[in-house]
Amino acid sequence: MRKLLPLIGNPHGGGRSALTCRYRCGDACFHEVPNTSDNEYAGDIIARSWSRRSMLRSAAVVTVATAAGTAVAVGGSGTQATAAPAADAQGAAGGAGQAARGLRFTSVAPNTADQVTIPEGYAQNVVIKWGDPIIKGAPGFNADKQTAAAQAGQFGYNNDFLSLLPLGSGYERQQLLVANHEYTDEVLMFKGYDPANPTKEQVEIAWAAHGLSVVVVQEDHRSGKLTAVNRHQLNRRLHTTSEFRMTGPAAGGALLKTSADPTGTKVLGTLNNCAGGTTPWGTTLHGEENFNQYFANGGSVTEPVQAARLKRYGITGAASERKWERFDKRFDVAQEPNEPNRFGWVVELDPYDPNSVPRKRTALGRFKHEAAQPRLTEDGRPVVYMGDDERFDYFYKFVSSKRMMKGDSRAAKEHNLTLLDEGTLYVAKLTGDSPADQIDGTGKYPSDGQFDGTGVWIPLATGSVSHVEGFTAEEVYVFTRQAADKVGATKMDRPEDVEPSPRTGRVYVALTNNTNRGKAGQPGADEANPRNANKHGQILELAESFDDPAGDAFAWRLFLVAGDPNDPATYFAGFPKDKVSPISCPDNVAFDPHGNLWISTDGNQLGSHDGLFGVATAGERRGELKQFLTVPRGAETCGPLIQDKRVLVAVQHPGEIDGASVEKPASVWPDGPGKIVRPAVVSVWRKDGKNIGV
Repeated sequence: MRKLLPLIGNPHGGGRSALTCRYRCGDACFHEVPNTSDNEYAGDIIARSWSRRSMLRSAAVVTVATAAGTAVAVGGSGTQATAAPAADAQGAAGGAGQAARGLRFTSVAPNTADQVTIPEGYAQNVVIKWGDPIIKGAPGFNADKQTAAAQAGQFGYNNDFLSLLPLGSGYERQQLLVANHEYTDEVLMFKGYDPANPTKEQVEIAWAAHGLSVVVVQEDHRSGKLTAVNRHQLNRRLHTTSEFRMTGPAAGGALLKTSADPTGTKVLGTLNNCAGGTTPWGTTLHGEENFNQYFANGGSVTEPVQAARLKRYGITGAASERKWERFDKRFDVAQEPNEPNRFGWVVELDPYDPNSVPRKRTALGRFKHEAAQPRLTEDGRPVVYMGDDERFDYFYKFVSSKRMMKGDSRAAKEHNLTLLDEGTLYVAKLTGDSPADQIDGTGKYPSDGQFDGTGVWIPLATGSVSHVEGFTAEEVYVFTRQAADKVGATKMDRPEDVEPSPRTGRVYVALTNNTNRGKAGQPGADEANPRNANKHGQILELAESFDDPAGDAFAWRLFLVAGDPNDPATYFAGFPKDKVSPISCPDNVAFDPHGNLWISTDGNQLGSHDGLFGVATAGERRGELKQFLTVPRGAETCGPLIQDKRVLVAVQHPGEIDGASVEKPASVWPDGPGKIVRPAVVSVWRKDGKNIGV
């Protein structure tokens, strides 16, 4: 039997650094859990429902023999949920002893090298870095001469979500790259930075380094190499002072109005854009995540209702980390109590129109959006799946009431830009199919050998109609977390990226970790979140009722339970664990052209640097997980985008190690010793010019 791929010790403590926690999410994991609701969690539901559902126990999403289209009952609902088969003919099956098509590369071993480490036979290049000029007139990057005006025309900081879009006939060798810029790490950006007293110039540079970038990239015809086309007419930067428009059912409401915007429809900026999605109609979606950390003086609010709303979104305390409130009163809750309500949305951008105003889609709800990826119903209505990246928070979907119009006519474009403004917002409630006493928090499998069950989508609001008692529709959209609390949604272990498979329609939910699971006063393990003190995370696989994404019921099971494969609590969809790469803290997920799921990690707890992994979701190799790359010291793997001939990743916050600064860098990537550390986008391809992993 082949030995497991090696695990190595991390001399720096493993996982996220305190510096990352401080600047990325405002130390979210060190604050009180925002979800203090007493709504039921799955363990309670299982205990009560077990006796009446025992006959269904083995019916839901459990065995290889389960066929596509088999229905399992959702206890007491009278509805049906389509079971997800353990294998099918639609995947990229490999032959005997051969990895699935798309995953035929030599796995990268866990390591702590200060570089992007890729498989043998592959090559890489840096496509674009923080500070590279993309707008006409923008200067080249100079770490010692940064200005807000320069940064507004340069590629932003801490790239995350990536999308590549075609430019059409005549431009086959060019694509449009869209990137999120999640947050700034000022201590790694500015020499002599004083966190207690940032200068106005430093703050304005940070404002300009947030947001979104659109840049044309040129393909090398012999490889997967990409090069940014500086100053192209389609290139664009959107940042903290750019204009955005509020749309949908909550736009113009009292909760979104401020002294600067009495209409409640015009917002300056987008903050903490994490992952996102690409729509079938050619736009990109961008999730505003840890927006709470930018707002000061939440603790000064004493009016009970408003104070509870702010606390549920993590807006507490006095001064903010970056002290932006000193330079713009809109970041001071005491002066502008509604300004935080204008962040935490999904933003839709038309990257083909450099003059378009991006729109914040209120119909999709307000929470810490990790991502938003649509699929279409049979009749052409988009359904968007979304996770709320917080311990014990929820995952959601939005079902549009409008059909997508095909074609690229002006009428079709204008119509499709309204698709995400009308529909129904839902939150998920999961039920396990095993008795509660078999879910003991250790990760030990119940007697049926699977963590699985069924679930329902609970409607929260449709247009101007609220489905939640005691909430107006506007309150549902603006305070979505509290509305979901009210209806008893299932508390999950940090639901981050949620992606439907383009091949099978099954939905994969990355649950990154939750070390608070099972602590005193906190919810204990349940079948969807089966480990207390969960530091490695899991990936949940969901099949909609009769494969209808607009349905109100589903079946689910855990596809992957992350961690050291030597740990009996880990699970890789049934694949032999001595033949997989170790993985910890799944974050973003994406699909390759063969239907394999690719997983980027954030906060690896196994001693290695974070990385990118591919795993077969179907066929006889289902569950075979292989590591494709690792990122440099202190960095996180973001963005991942897998095409036939290239893999694209965003290397975020390299060198973000406790004690690091511009003067004392913890990494020399990507430009080598003596240069400032810069987040960047990397392209990887096969040296022989053939497709990835075949």
